[in-house]
Amino acid sequence: MASDDTTVYTHGHHESVLRSHTWRTAGNSAAYLLPHLRPHMEVLDVGCGPGTITADLAALVPQGRVTGLDAAGEVLTAARAVARERGLNNVGFTVGDLRALDFPDDSFDVVHAHQVLQHVGDPVGALREMRRVCRPGGIVAVRDADYAAMTWYPRVPGLDAWQELYQRVARAGGGEPDAGRRLLSWARRAGFTRTTATASAWCYASEEERSWWSGLWADRTVASAYARLAIDGGHADRAALDRIAGAWRTWGRHEDAWFAVLNGELLCRA
Repeated sequence: MASDDTTVYTHGHHESVLRSHTWRTAGNSAAYLLPHLRPHMEVLDVGCGPGTITADLAALVPQGRVTGLDAAGEVLTAARAVARERGLNNVGFTVGDLRALDFPDDSFDVVHAHQVLQHVGDPVGALREMRRVCRPGGIVAVRDADYAAMTWYPRVPGLDAWQELYQRVARAGGGEPDAGRRLLSWARRAGFTRTTATASAWCYASEEERSWWSGLWADRTVASAYARLAIDGGHADRAALDRIAGAWRTWGRHEDAWFAVLNGELLCRA
C-alpha cells in the first residue's frame, strides 16, 4: 500500500459520485451508531462529503453540535446548503486533514467516518488520530464497504471486470477497497481494546434502485476521477471503460437484477 502522502481519492466529486453520496442518510448508513447518540453530544463527522449524514446526526443531537470535516472544500458548499435547508443551527463544516486533525485532544463525544478509511493510505494512523480527539468513554465509529464481497445477479459479462478494475485502481492510488473486513484489525493495531464489530448491507433490487445504481456506476466509469485514474495509470483504455459502462446498463435493465454492498462497521470505545 502506498504511503498516506500519495493516497488519491479514487472517486473524486463528479456528479455521478455525488448522486450516490447524497442518497446516504444516518438511517441507511449509520444505523449501528444511532442507538448510542445522546441529545447533548458533540460529534465530528470525518469525510462528510455533501453533508446528508452530517445533517441527520445534527438533528439527533439537538442540544449538542456536529462538525463536518472534508479535505475537499468544494463539496462543503453542498453540505452547508443541506444544513441551511433543514434549518439546523448546531452544525458547521470545515476543511481538514484526517492525518492531522486541527482539534485539541478529547474534543468530541463521537468521531464518525463513513466510507473514509478505504481511501486512506494509513488507516491505522487515521484511527489513532480519531481516537486522540475523542473524549475518554466516547465512541469512534467507522463503516466501510468491502468491494470483494459485493455480489449481484445476473452475472452480466463485464461486471466482474468492473470489480477487478476498481480494486486495482483503488490500490494503485494507495487505498484498500476491501476495507470492510479489515476495520477490526486496523482498530486493534491502533490500540483500541473495546470494540463492537458488525456488518450491514445496502441492497438495490427495485426497478428504481436498479436504474439509479447502474446509471451512476455507468457514468462514474467513463466520466469521473476514477475513469481518469484508470486510463492514466494504464489499467484500462477508453474502450474497456465503455464496455464496462455498457455492462452496468445491461444489468440495470434486467427485471430480476439484484445487487448487494456489504459494509463492515465498528464501534470503538475511546
